[in-house]
Amino acid sequence: MNTTDQVQDQSKYSAKWQERFAFFDAHGAPNAPGYKTALKQLPFKSKITVNANIIAFFFGPIYLFVLGLWKKNLTLIALIVALSFVLELVFELVGFRYAQQVNFAVGFAFNLLYALSTNYAYYLKEQKGEQGWNPFKGMRL
Repeated sequence: MNTTDQVQDQSKYSAKWQERFAFFDAHGAPNAPGYKTALKQLPFKSKITVNANIIAFFFGPIYLFVLGLWKKNLTLIALIVALSFVLELVFELVGFRYAQQVNFAVGFAFNLLYALSTNYAYYLKEQKGEQGWNPFKGMRL
């Protein structure tokens, strides 16, 4: 693929996705050694754009299906269902008074997982051609 093909290929993505892809191309995965220092040098708005996906935070399960990341999405959904089931079972057995608050915190944590993992997962799919089941590939957790 020559340079002209790459430029035309990139034009199908919005400016945000092009910025994210360029950052990942230059600095690697979020668990790469130089990623964190490069991210710190960006302006605040660019940090948020590269590091998190606001749409995925609010509409994670739907948005990942829209992006074509169905394998990673099914893995996350299975994780949510399994953890919710175990927590509810434990809360019932113990008679935990603050189950609703813990469930809210766990839901918020999963929203954060969606927000923080979507950009790099989409980069892997679109730029590297990798479409695996691991939603946390390349992430620093």
